[in-house]
Amino acid sequence: MFALVAMAGLAQTKTAEVKADSLLLFVQAGDSCMQQYNTFEALKYYQEAYAIAKPRSQYCTVQMKLANCHYKRGNYRETADLLKQVPEDSLSHEAFRQLCFSYQKQGDNDSYIYWTEQLVNHYPMDGEMVAGLTLAYVKNKQPQIGIICGMKYSLKDSTNILVNRALADAWFVNRDFTAAGKLYNRLLEQGDSTFNTLYSAGMCYSHTEDLEQAYHYLKLAFLMSGMQHYGCTYRLGVVCVDTKRYPEGLGYLDLAKQLMQPDTTIMKAITLSQGEGYYLTERYQEAVTAWKEHLAYNPTSIATYYNIANAYAYLLKDSEQAESYYRQFLDLARKEEKPTDKLKEMIKRAEDWYK
Repeated sequence: MFALVAMAGLAQTKTAEVKADSLLLFVQAGDSCMQQYNTFEALKYYQEAYAIAKPRSQYCTVQMKLANCHYKRGNYRETADLLKQVPEDSLSHEAFRQLCFSYQKQGDNDSYIYWTEQLVNHYPMDGEMVAGLTLAYVKNKQPQIGIICGMKYSLKDSTNILVNRALADAWFVNRDFTAAGKLYNRLLEQGDSTFNTLYSAGMCYSHTEDLEQAYHYLKLAFLMSGMQHYGCTYRLGVVCVDTKRYPEGLGYLDLAKQLMQPDTTIMKAITLSQGEGYYLTERYQEAVTAWKEHLAYNPTSIATYYNIANAYAYLLKDSEQAESYYRQFLDLARKEEKPTDKLKEMIKRAEDWYK
């Protein structure tokens, strides 16, 4: 009996040793694939290692390797599910960041805030994550909390551009334009002359009635945008008018109006489809409204005049409007040099309605 027990124990030991060797081999194979950026093969090896490692001390390490592979492959849900099971004290800094970013990339702002708070508690000088947390609070309509987060970091380091940007935006959303303006100025002094910084600085000065400074920064932002940002163009036009630069301001306002116009081709397609959708669901008045809007983008659409006329004649029972649109339809249809059989039939029906 003693011999049988001893043999069983020896077998268990050998099985454990084999598993340990297999675990090491799978991890090494996965690591080798990752060094070659071959996440497809690495994933298979890490999954095998993960299955073996579960009851072992290497569990967290393998779990983070598997999560990293999923992260590199864009599987953010699986990454988060794996990493949130790892004790925070066992998470590497990179794994902690991947956990946060996985929620951000999934659009889960609340979970991103929660886990980024935990990360910042462990790594308070990770400026990128502090900036991200500050902006996440702004997105969550809690700019005051974001300001506290950014200011806490700034007490130790007031030169981090990422944190200063986020903090300035938080002050701006909180409508403290004086504080925001000071930070945007600091950013500009640091060489951060991005469009957003210039535009936001100009907006701050316009709110604090320093219109000359507003004009200066808005014009720089306007030029940096390639003269294509309609919001900046509009604001610059308003500031020009307020500072009596009338011809210049009117030019910007005219350009802003042009930039705000929707794409005609797209609007033709949208309004036509809206009209058809409303018509097929028996929402006839809304169908007519959509078709009329379509005519604003496509005034020579013969079929649209005909559809509107039919809707007024037979469904909405408005003879006056029906007559008006049949007349417009006939005026266009009769000018067609080579009318199709379908168009000839439509013309006949319109003429019969008149009779």
